[in-house]
Amino acid sequence: MEARMSYAKAAPGVFKAMLGLGAYVNECGLEENLLDLVRVRASQINGCAYCLDMHSKDLRARGESEQRLYLLDAWREAPFYTDRERAALAWTEAVTLLEHKHVPDEVYEQARQQFSEKELADLTLAIVEINGWNRLNVSFQTVAGGYQPKQQSAHK
Repeated sequence: MEARMSYAKAAPGVFKAMLGLGAYVNECGLEENLLDLVRVRASQINGCAYCLDMHSKDLRARGESEQRLYLLDAWREAPFYTDRERAALAWTEAVTLLEHKHVPDEVYEQARQQFSEKELADLTLAIVEINGWNRLNVSFQTVAGGYQPKQQSAHK
């Protein structure tokens, strides 16, 4: 596969704006692994190979189990996710897909049991961010495989 174009080179402002969004999300206080589970799940839904490659590698680098990564697409049937993760994954699917043009009340209530109002707003922005990256990378066929995760600090 070959990329259609490099949107980062063609429109550096687009790339910079997305990085700014990501900087806020990464510093908002939500757990790194939770954010990357959300990123992987949205990327599965959207078929974004580049983001799946990136965020699964980041999760592995932080010690995430292969089992949880392999079963993420079937998280409802797998016992390996916490109630907080389940609420985040349900919220991710509802916000990404917007079936019936709304997010169901029961999904909102599940999320509100696990997240403060600020956390839920931040989680929603994280979903907006990954959906944006997915749409850019899928549209321009960004080639997956070359991403290397940052070295993890032993002090984390």
